[in-house]
Amino acid sequence: MKKLLLLAMVAVLAAMSSWAVTDRQTYAKVNGIGVKNLWMFDRVHAGNSYTLSPICHTNARTATMTGGVIYVSRSQENQVIIPNPETGKNDTILQGVVHRFDAMTGDELSPLNLTLNGAPYGVFLGNTSIGSDNFGHIWVAPMTGETAAVIPIYMVDTESGEMTLVTNMDKGEVLHRTDYLDLVGDITLEQAECNIMTIGHNSNNPGFPTVYRWHNEQGGDIDTWEGGFSGDPYMEFTEFYPAEKVGFSLAPVIKMLLGTDDETMYSGDYFYIDCFDGAPVLYSVDGSVIDSFENVPQELHPTGVAANGMNEFMLDDRHFFAYVKGDMNGNGNGCQINLCELGEGDMLETMTKYWQLPADSLGKINDSGLRVHCIAIEKGFDENGNEEITLLTFKAYNGMGVYKIGPGIEPDGPVAVPGDVNGDGNVTAADITALYDLLLNNDDTHIVNGDQTGDGIVTAADVTAVYTTMLGGQN
Repeated sequence: MKKLLLLAMVAVLAAMSSWAVTDRQTYAKVNGIGVKNLWMFDRVHAGNSYTLSPICHTNARTATMTGGVIYVSRSQENQVIIPNPETGKNDTILQGVVHRFDAMTGDELSPLNLTLNGAPYGVFLGNTSIGSDNFGHIWVAPMTGETAAVIPIYMVDTESGEMTLVTNMDKGEVLHRTDYLDLVGDITLEQAECNIMTIGHNSNNPGFPTVYRWHNEQGGDIDTWEGGFSGDPYMEFTEFYPAEKVGFSLAPVIKMLLGTDDETMYSGDYFYIDCFDGAPVLYSVDGSVIDSFENVPQELHPTGVAANGMNEFMLDDRHFFAYVKGDMNGNGNGCQINLCELGEGDMLETMTKYWQLPADSLGKINDSGLRVHCIAIEKGFDENGNEEITLLTFKAYNGMGVYKIGPGIEPDGPVAVPGDVNGDGNVTAADITALYDLLLNNDDTHIVNGDQTGDGIVTAADVTAVYTTMLGGQN
């Protein structure tokens, strides 16, 4: 019996740790900046270790990262039975949970079982949105329907899971469904001002033009927030990309940018909005379009019906932009992001693509229509004092991965060159064979550089490209 218990324990431990794999890709350094994958927890690379995890669920929709810890929020997970003094019977509550992971290693940490006023928190999609403010405070917010007049925002104690109501954000006179929020500054108002934004949403295309915004000053009354549009809590936007749009479509997401000086650092005056039927658009707080994908080369546009998500960050005094390239429906682009450097004028049209992360995929499984794709950034330094970025990419029901980006990062092995499909550093008939295997078996698990034409899918055209390279001796 003891031996059986020991073997069972070993099996459990193996299952818990076996998913800590990488994307098995080697990425070329671009303009002095390198990238490497630390670990993956997804369908493509981790397999059953991920699909059997409680975060592989359509109620686990969003994730954030701060202080070297990843927080994944899942609504209505734990079944908890509590007594009901009014009926004298027991009620069953499905309690929300925040799962935690070590950002550097991928090791799973103890989860936070969410409580409110000491009781299990079991509101339907009650912690749909999770995020971190700029001072490390974790917050959650529920999805709200068309009849809800307010959006409750809660701060989460990262030791106990107990939630504290920060405030109820008043929608004003226009009530729409809301899904995903963004926040900059300090939600406690102790160290900085705070601005919160979200977007009105419905199931129709193109949806509503309503954007909600709230503001509070540093040291302000936590119970008294003012509307962030000249005192109003919402604004009906009139400018869009593409120009023929008249509203924001399914499950739009918003990402506020940090300012460039102390006065504007947490003002949130500029922000991206992304909808599944377009591409990220940069707005100012007056509702005008500052930048869009209108003049961006077509090959950099999101593929097909893409998920919604983006982030912008500085590295070595250079502007970088990460955005969703394709969701689970994209041909060849399974829940991937593009990472680009913004060019002249920090404009999207002048950006240069560095990498597609991961180079293969997180997964291509339908997630019941969840459009949000979370891209979280944390800045730090390597052991030599070089600035570097830790990047989390998270797509609900398909997986997540963490990457290090910076000038001090070198490729771990030989970098795939054009035509080198199997990653051995040479372009030979073996690469053509590898591509044929990929085409016949639709299995790119070990393919380093299958897509030769850059169209996001492997076809006979890629075989021709490898053959041409081999004949030309370009290896």
